[in-house]
Amino acid sequence: MIQVLFTIVFAEMVLILSLLFRSPLRQLVIMGLDCSKKGRGPLVAKSVGGTILVFFSSTIYSVFNVHKKRSTEAGFINPTNEVLMAHRILEASLTGFSLFLALMIDRLHYYIKELYRLRKYKQEELKRECDEQSRSDQEKQHAQ
Repeated sequence: MIQVLFTIVFAEMVLILSLLFRSPLRQLVIMGLDCSKKGRGPLVAKSVGGTILVFFSSTIYSVFNVHKKRSTEAGFINPTNEVLMAHRILEASLTGFSLFLALMIDRLHYYIKELYRLRKYKQEELKRECDEQSRSDQEKQHAQ
């Protein structure tokens, strides 16, 4: 399970890096994220995110359960429980980090789309102003 979580975290890191820097891969990632947010995509994403959140809570509960056993047994922990606790803490941290990175990918995608929309609107507005300016200049020349 740890290998899968590391793979997910590294894949999400690559996605974030591809969204942060302008490259041909960025457009591909944005198109893929756009397609995943259409149709049943949001429902699937929410259900997968909810499942991962339940897994995260279960792992945290397991860590606290092992920790509670240690406190009731006069503070000593046997090596098996120590290894299990370290494994569960690693799983919990990787799962939490994966959820955080997924949230970052969603917000980065939203901000990039908003930035493109604002740029397009600003360019159209600038083009309209230039057209109006050129028309008024032409009218002044015809009036003279």
